Amino acid sequence: MRPLSECPKSRLAAIEGVFADIDDTLTTDGALTAAAYSALERLQDAGVRVFPITGRPAGWCDHIARMWPVDAVVGENGAFYFRYDRTSRKMVRSYVDSAADRSSYRAKLAAIGDAVMAEVPGAAISADQAYRETDLAVDFCEDVPALTQDDIERIVAIFERHGATAKVSSIHVNGWFGTYDKVTMTRRMMAEQFGTDDTQMRDRYLFIGDSPNDAPMFAFFPDAVGVANVRAFASNMDTLPAWVTNAESGAGFVELAEAILSSR
Repeated sequence: MRPLSECPKSRLAAIEGVFADIDDTLTTDGALTAAAYSALERLQDAGVRVFPITGRPAGWCDHIARMWPVDAVVGENGAFYFRYDRTSRKMVRSYVDSAADRSSYRAKLAAIGDAVMAEVPGAAISADQAYRETDLAVDFCEDVPALTQDDIERIVAIFERHGATAKVSSIHVNGWFGTYDKVTMTRRMMAEQFGTDDTQMRDRYLFIGDSPNDAPMFAFFPDAVGVANVRAFASNMDTLPAWVTNAESGAGFVELAEAILSSR
């Protein structure tokens, strides 16, 4: 990973859109700062599209798509995208799985949650679980005392033992049935809603994130960026971003936004 300050200005000037993780990338200590929110708005005002790509739940993503200065949002680690058309006042919702399959999977995930609670003391079902449609989020440090790396790996193993996919974010272990991830749904969204193919995405867009569940996005985008706290996860990631900000979390996102805006 090289410092973002070394990224050529000509490359940043060519960027037409930014995909951004939310937790510990847009947010700082669990909160969206005024500076980070302003950076989202300033990018949009400058004609740069912005897309949160998150593990957060459908209920939150509906709010984000409607009320944040963003173009669309991918949620629950790639299970769906939501795009709000402000002209027609209609929400476009697209899921990987049918409503019937999502209902069936939720029952299986509930059983996995019971197993995690029984086998990993200190873990908790995420406080935002009630607003999820497709996955199970296990909290290991957001609203509970931080668990050890061994505990986190035990949670992942329980998901996998039950045939589920499991990914680790900076705060949760998210598990679901299926092989989708953030990048597969991002590619689908861009093709269906914005007429943008893979080559155009790599040439004109970048992603910024911070944790292992962002690795598929880091691998897809040649100029992916990590906020500085990505270094804490580097040893557990197969793919690292090309660039890294000097600042952590939301301040790191602001640093990227400033770099893009100043290059134009």
